[in-house]
Amino acid sequence: MPEKLTDSQIQAALSELNHTLPESAHWQLTDGKLSKTYTFKSFIRAFGWMTQIAIWAEKMNHHPEWFNVYNKVEVNLVTHDVDGISELDIKLANKMQLHS
Repeated sequence: MPEKLTDSQIQAALSELNHTLPESAHWQLTDGKLSKTYTFKSFIRAFGWMTQIAIWAEKMNHHPEWFNVYNKVEVNLVTHDVDGISELDIKLANKMQLHS
């Protein structure tokens, strides 16, 4: 079972996730979850990305909370089993970054 990350571990992970991104594209900590909104050129690109990430999420047995309208996908990552953010959330966020 994954372990809940400490606040300092979360901040270090956010720093690493965001280090190459423009500030407008940063992951943030919102209501105890890692959050980010992705914007794509079209609905089909957004949905295609979600499909690709869904395969990774299923392999990890770790599923995102997400919401899609047209070309935007709002993502929230949290590990409910530990009532907080775990390494699983960081790994899935990294996969999302690599494939966006």
